[in-house]
Amino acid sequence: MTLQFSAYYTLIFAVVVLLIGKFMVQKIRFLREFNIPEPVAGGLVAALLSYGINLATGYRPAFDASLQTAFMLCFFSSIGLSANFAKLRAGGSALVVFLLVIAVFVFVQNGVGIALASLLGLDPLIGLIAGSITLLGGHGTAGAWGAVLEEQHGIVGAMTIGMACATFGLIIGGLIGGPMAKWLIQRHQLHGGPGHDDAVPVDAQTPNFEFPHEQRLITADAAIETLALFAGCLAFAEFMTQLTHGTAVQLPTFVWALGGGVLIRNTLDYACGFEVFDRAIDVFGNAALSIYLAIALLSLKLWELAGLAGPLVIILAVQTLVIAAYVTFVTFRIMGKNYDAAVLCAGQCGFGMGATPTAVANMQAITNQYGASHKAFLIVPMVGAFFIDLINAVVLQLFIKLFG
Repeated sequence: MTLQFSAYYTLIFAVVVLLIGKFMVQKIRFLREFNIPEPVAGGLVAALLSYGINLATGYRPAFDASLQTAFMLCFFSSIGLSANFAKLRAGGSALVVFLLVIAVFVFVQNGVGIALASLLGLDPLIGLIAGSITLLGGHGTAGAWGAVLEEQHGIVGAMTIGMACATFGLIIGGLIGGPMAKWLIQRHQLHGGPGHDDAVPVDAQTPNFEFPHEQRLITADAAIETLALFAGCLAFAEFMTQLTHGTAVQLPTFVWALGGGVLIRNTLDYACGFEVFDRAIDVFGNAALSIYLAIALLSLKLWELAGLAGPLVIILAVQTLVIAAYVTFVTFRIMGKNYDAAVLCAGQCGFGMGATPTAVANMQAITNQYGASHKAFLIVPMVGAFFIDLINAVVLQLFIKLFG
């Protein structure tokens, strides 16, 4: 039996989750010390409460999915709208190097999944489901590929398995990113850039999503203009999703939202001479990020995780150890063994096991405590939300041709 909540109640619950998470992080030393993001802390409490209701009464709380999708698309639109070419150039060679590091990790993650699935007597394609399809791709990619694997490759229950694995990844990605970065920072005695004075508004040069709790002075006119930009991104995403459906260039809607943001932003900057108000984009983007994560964690179906077969639990546990080892011995070293590298590792744990919003929340939790990392906030949103999805799609096609 399902206990369905409308969009209005879903939004109310999401805000309550955020307030609970903020209270918990302020009051519980363990959460502060291990840099657990506020939406993750509050969301896990809500998910456990939902699970308890399910066990006690048989009812399954269900929350309206439209708001979660809308806020997710707004978050990715904000990434695109903040990515003018000048900021992309500011990422420099580090952006390219980080992208290559993550591209190699896609092969590692899928290789581990396929090898373990074969050893445990499962179809190798189930290893892909417990690989980059769900862990790096998230729930959206899990749904898209689940349907393909069920219909074209005969993997029974691929959709359910995918959603359960993506749920696991979302939880773990939010739990290990902060502690991993904290351990690297303390072990190597690293120091971040200067923080920010709460009483002083953030300047235009600060990358979006950094210092999420600081003042950003905006006006009603700027808010309306920014809403129009977001609406343009969402309209572009909807149009392109429908136009490319079933074609070779079919991409998830959130990728089109991000791409629309990049296109709109740079057209306005360089062709129209219109100055986009970054501070308003930052406020809207951070709000969308927090609410999206709250709804996503509020909607976790922990009973799906409880029903995971033993072999899948083994694969996912090993995948967690693999990403922890990879960020420690590969990402951190290649990216320079400095503070920025440690924050990048927190971001990789977020989108490598869960989703880009989790990556940003991980980095915010770290930089709020240890100081700024402009480079990480320039690189991770673009790599985790755009470039790596394109690479992931190509790699998955290759593995499916080899093992399908």
